[in-house]
Amino acid sequence: MSAAGTALLLVDLQNDFCAGEVAAARFPGDPALLARATANSVRAVELARAAEVEVLFVRFLGDHAHQGPAWRRRDARLGKRPKCLEGSWGAEFHGVRPRPDEAVFTKRACFDAFQDPDLEPHLRRRGIHHLVLAGLFTDVCVDSTARTAFQRGFHLTVLRDCTTALHLADADILRFMSRVYGARITELDQLPFTEAVFDGDESTAGQR
Repeated sequence: MSAAGTALLLVDLQNDFCAGEVAAARFPGDPALLARATANSVRAVELARAAEVEVLFVRFLGDHAHQGPAWRRRDARLGKRPKCLEGSWGAEFHGVRPRPDEAVFTKRACFDAFQDPDLEPHLRRRGIHHLVLAGLFTDVCVDSTARTAFQRGFHLTVLRDCTTALHLADADILRFMSRVYGARITELDQLPFTEAVFDGDESTAGQR
């Protein structure tokens, strides 16, 4: 069982989202925000490991072969090229590598980590009821994963200095997750990983 039933879920901290020409061309905001979110997410992994909290890695693969027709149509309309191609440098984790005993879950051209059918059974098996979310991007894959997690009964903490939004204002999407999913929004330095932040039977759901 993970410490206090908690696990750190690291979402899409991959080169094509964090570094290089692809990331720079895609991110519309201040590059310093992206750099901060990336560096803090790496630090979150280090702190979780030190606290013996389980770290779960989530990765995105965007190959054409994984894309559904709606995804391909959208990319064609917007002139978007696939990112994080399987086996490429762009798909590799950025700044951190999973240890042999740390699980990796894969999203194939989708946003929600729960689309990997192995994720939820792993959480149930390990007695995890509280997910701490870090990684990219707040308003896309972090939000999609948080939405499903909430609906499946998991308590949520989102580390606001370990993520940043791609399309929306950070404050807006974080406020939304707090209100709708009951997510606790905090910063890395304010989260003692060994604290039992939520009781497994306590409801923290926000109002709809």
